Amino acid sequence: MKSNYLQTPIDYLKGVGPNRADLLRKELGIHTYQDLINLFPNRYIDRTQYYKIKGLQPNTAEIQVIGKITKFTEVAQKRGKRLVATFVDDTGAMELVWFRGQKWIRENLKLNTKYVAFGKTNAFGGKYSMPHPDLEPLEEHEKNMRSAMQPVYPSTEKLSNKGVSNRMISKIMQQIFIDTNGRFVETLSQNILSELKLISKSEALFNIHFPKSQELLSKAQFRLKFEELFYIQLQLIIKNLIHKSKIKGFPFDKVGTYFNTFFKEHLPFDLTGAQKRVLKEIRADLGSNAQMNRLLQGDVGSGKTIVAFMSTLMALDNGFQACLMAPTEILSVQHYNGLLELSKDLNISIEILTGSTKTSKRKIIHEKLESGELQLLIGTHALLEDKVKFKNLGLAIIDEQHRFGVAQRSKLWHKNTSPPHVLVMTATPIPRTLAMSVYGDLDISIIDELPPGRKSIKTVHRYDKNRLNVFRFIRDEIKLGRQVYVVYPLIKENEKMDYKDLMDGHESLSRDFPMPEYQISIVHGKMKPADKEYEMQRFIKGETQIMVATTVIEVGVNVPNASVMIIESAERFGLSQLHQLRGRVGRGAEQSYCILMTGYKLSQDSKKRLETMVKTNDGFEIAEVDLRLRGPGDIMGTQQSGVLNLKIADIIKDNDILQHARYHAKNILNKDKSLSTPENLPILNTYKSLSKYKNIWNYIS
Repeated sequence: MKSNYLQTPIDYLKGVGPNRADLLRKELGIHTYQDLINLFPNRYIDRTQYYKIKGLQPNTAEIQVIGKITKFTEVAQKRGKRLVATFVDDTGAMELVWFRGQKWIRENLKLNTKYVAFGKTNAFGGKYSMPHPDLEPLEEHEKNMRSAMQPVYPSTEKLSNKGVSNRMISKIMQQIFIDTNGRFVETLSQNILSELKLISKSEALFNIHFPKSQELLSKAQFRLKFEELFYIQLQLIIKNLIHKSKIKGFPFDKVGTYFNTFFKEHLPFDLTGAQKRVLKEIRADLGSNAQMNRLLQGDVGSGKTIVAFMSTLMALDNGFQACLMAPTEILSVQHYNGLLELSKDLNISIEILTGSTKTSKRKIIHEKLESGELQLLIGTHALLEDKVKFKNLGLAIIDEQHRFGVAQRSKLWHKNTSPPHVLVMTATPIPRTLAMSVYGDLDISIIDELPPGRKSIKTVHRYDKNRLNVFRFIRDEIKLGRQVYVVYPLIKENEKMDYKDLMDGHESLSRDFPMPEYQISIVHGKMKPADKEYEMQRFIKGETQIMVATTVIEVGVNVPNASVMIIESAERFGLSQLHQLRGRVGRGAEQSYCILMTGYKLSQDSKKRLETMVKTNDGFEIAEVDLRLRGPGDIMGTQQSGVLNLKIADIIKDNDILQHARYHAKNILNKDKSLSTPENLPILNTYKSLSKYKNIWNYIS
């Protein structure tokens, strides 16, 4: 079989035709024969048993019956009509029912012809009916490639309505196997096949669509999952290798005065072992000739900022500029204030650029940046504007990068003749499985220990009826001189309701914590930036004891004196958001608390989220639970949700296969970087065709 045969447009396959081809393209994204072959079944059903109408049981299992249609009747109902067919065998009669697609059915089904009806049965008043059955003439049924386990393919309502049934898809799938003699080009090397005892590509594809037995189906699934994950890993690792060999970075040859002076004289506390390890990894990258492309993961409060600052000093020591980009103005201002404090004895020129920077100030920043006088620029998306030009940007640091799109990031790279070194920071711990699949082309550093003296935050779940006790606890903490956050959910669709919740909450708190004894700040998305900033500053300075807010304070607000975080309607938050919010407290030396408030009605998922929060403070453990509950698409957010468009593997359930796949991909590339040995020829050819026909497995962001 020619290797490009599978790139034939689906229109040309016997039994498809232009109308069906159009439907398959729109509904299932099937453009070519290859796409069809890669449409793997969702599940399988046992089609070995045939039931008699008299022996049917009142359950909703899927069954098949052989019989004839003796008549059609149209029955009026509230909306439109339903079509009912009387279906008989030698033991009795039942009804087949259609609520849509009736014209097609009347035209295509013949009376008094033997059919196999397959579907779920409903029992009513001793009579059985089967809504929207899958019908196949008995004669065809007996001729088809048949296996005990029948595949059920992904479908949509539109496909069903237009008569593109599961049986129809099975039929065109058979056609491809007839056309190709069931022979497909091998995509893995003989070494991998032998070492992992994998069945061949042809055998795997046949048994995924027409399994001969449960055992062969399992072998086919393992083989195809491994292959899918293997090529994702191969692409990511090659991407990383090419990046390192082709994209030259600026070599930072020395660790100079800025770094050494800060390290020896001004370091505010001893670095943890994890911080030292990460700095060493960054130092090695910056000293090599390749561009650094590193992801720095660290839980809330693990000390990423100081690592970022010390990396910046390495750039400055080598005569380069650096920038730090954060997703929100609040976070940018906080970074600016923090770095200003750290560098106060080092005589470094630092500025901040955000949406609210005045035009006159912007002009000065632009000039100083181009002349090289400005060494470190901190800001929001404003850094991406065309007017912002650096003299020699050597290091770009991006905080919480999942909030920036790919196009935005590449804008930053193009501000230089040569791309700067890149350090991406995130306080959202990314589960190892996801990091390997999504950020597999980045080198990953993890700060996995908290600075000494940090007490872990105590987390409890309380129901609304415990509110008086919670208020009593708040009063006690305020008496001790501490401050409190009270956070309300903010979900776009419900902005009015959320706003009302926040305002009601503020009102009831004002009654229980009256002025002048207590001062309360309020911050929400509808406020002007200046008002928001004013309220934030009052809280930071300790002028107010309680901060009532929406999730605008989720990332990066640092008030060491705040010791209590109360999260209202906690069941409406995702796990990673709850963990981020909890990280706003616990930044001082005192014991801190997080109280999750909910009503009694909780879904299973909500219960699991709350239990996880109470049980652990470990961001990575939380991220793993979050991944299991929500799946990879949601975790990566909309900007990256198409990242893992997997056909058969599941990176959560198939974590073990993923580890194997990465190990083998690395191993092969270590021995044969260009995949040029005869042994690796099938892998090279497959890799080339995957790169060429991006629409097949377009997984990688």
